[in-house]
Amino acid sequence: MSTTLEKYVREKLEKKEILLMTHVICGYPSFEDNYKELKIMAEAGVDLVELQFPFSEPSADGPLFVKANQISLENGTTVDQCFDFLEKISKEFPFKTMMMGYYNTAYKLGEEKYIERLKAAGAFGFILPDLPIEEAGPLHTFAEENDQAPIMLMTPTNTQERLNSIGSNAEGLVYAVARKGVTGKKTAMDDEVGEFLLRCREATDLPLGVGFGLSCKDDLDYLKGKADIAIIGTAALRAWEEGQEEGLRTFFKNLTA
Repeated sequence: MSTTLEKYVREKLEKKEILLMTHVICGYPSFEDNYKELKIMAEAGVDLVELQFPFSEPSADGPLFVKANQISLENGTTVDQCFDFLEKISKEFPFKTMMMGYYNTAYKLGEEKYIERLKAAGAFGFILPDLPIEEAGPLHTFAEENDQAPIMLMTPTNTQERLNSIGSNAEGLVYAVARKGVTGKKTAMDDEVGEFLLRCREATDLPLGVGFGLSCKDDLDYLKGKADIAIIGTAALRAWEEGQEEGLRTFFKNLTA
C-alpha cells in the first residue's frame, strides 16, 4: 500500500533532486523557539520535519539532543503539549510532519490511541528507533488503517537479510543511518556510505532518506543520485544555539545555495 507520505515525497522528487528533512525537539528551548525555527525551515523550503517528543533516555541521540531532551522535560513538556504543537504546525506550514520519539510514548498511551492521535494532529508517519520489527506488528496494523507511515531505520551493521526484512516492513520512506553510533558527530561522505546506500536500495523501493552527521551543502551534493532525502538534525540545532534566528537562517541559506 502506498501511503500519503510516500506519494507526497515522490511528487516532490519530480521537481527537486533531493529533499530536505529536519528535526526539532518539542519544548527545547521552548515551544515559541520551536515555532521560530520551523518558520525559518519553511522559508528555506524544507520538505519534511521530524518533531521529536522528548524522552528521558533517548538512546539514538547524541550529546546535544540528549541535553535538549532533558531540558525540555525539566521545563515540564508533556505528551499532550507535543500533540497540540504537532497539530498547530501541521495546519500552518507547507512541509509534512512526522513524530519522532521512543516506543514508551506509544506503549503508555496504548498503540491504537497513539496512532489515532497522530492522525488527528495531522502527522504523516512516525519514527520509533527502539521498536524492533519483531514487536511492531500490531502498531503497524493500526498505522496502516490510519495512513500513518512507520518509518524504519536501516544501519550499516545490518546484514542484507535484515535490511530486506526492514524494507518489507517500512512504509512512506526509509531512514538510512549513515554511520554507527548516535546522532551529532560529523559523518564523512565517502565510498563506505555510498556502498551502504546501494545495499539499502537493494532492500527497498521506498524513497531513501539519509541522516546522522549531515551538516553542509557538500553532504547534500554527495547524496544526489544516491538518496532522495537529506536529513539534518544536530547541525541545525547547533546553528540555532550559536546564532538564534539569524544563525539558523544563514545555515539554511548556505545549505541550499
